Amino acid sequence: MKVKLLDYTPEPERVVAMAARLCYSAVGAEELSEKLSDEKVRAMVKKMVKLGHASTIEHVSFTFGIEGVSRVLTHQLVRHRIASYDQQSQRYVAAHGFQYITPPTIAENPEAKAKFDALIADIRKTYDELTELGIPKEDARYVLANATETKILVTMNARSLLHFFNLRCCYRAQWEIRELANKMLAEVKQVAPTLFHNAGASCVNTGRCPEGDMTCGRFAEMIKLREPDD
Repeated sequence: MKVKLLDYTPEPERVVAMAARLCYSAVGAEELSEKLSDEKVRAMVKKMVKLGHASTIEHVSFTFGIEGVSRVLTHQLVRHRIASYDQQSQRYVAAHGFQYITPPTIAENPEAKAKFDALIADIRKTYDELTELGIPKEDARYVLANATETKILVTMNARSLLHFFNLRCCYRAQWEIRELANKMLAEVKQVAPTLFHNAGASCVNTGRCPEGDMTCGRFAEMIKLREPDD
């Protein structure tokens, strides 16, 4: 899996702080930005996240290039509605010899992996045969597996990202999208460390597990990931 932060709002934390100050100031945004020191920016961002004044963090967005993931993952990913997506098309891009994602539970079981690989080989062969018979790619793709590798471009604002991390960094999330979420979190922490200071699974973010009887049972382990509020 390859995840790269391709673009983001310049000085995202300053933009959040400026939005927060604007709500309570008589002067305009440009003047406010000039008056905000780096220290004040960090303090304001921490305060907005802690208070849950989430509208201020909607003004910054982040764009990721994602490769080496399955259609299973992207079907889950696009359920996060406040985002923009563009995915490699199986209608226009030929899938001959397509790459595929193997779940760890299958990869670790020799018998299961042999069956899985054999099925993928049959799907590849059938796809090739259908296109050789003149079936258009947009129809031949109906035989492709959910495991088929895909590429997707994703843009989310910071509020949507925090919610995404709450849900998908959790051990209750499926392994592949959890790996994606953790890689995305690592990327945004490099450019907005204060904004995403305690981002992650809900228990890391809030200090409590919201899953009730459905808890993963690893709350103590997860909470160790929580950074101190300094």
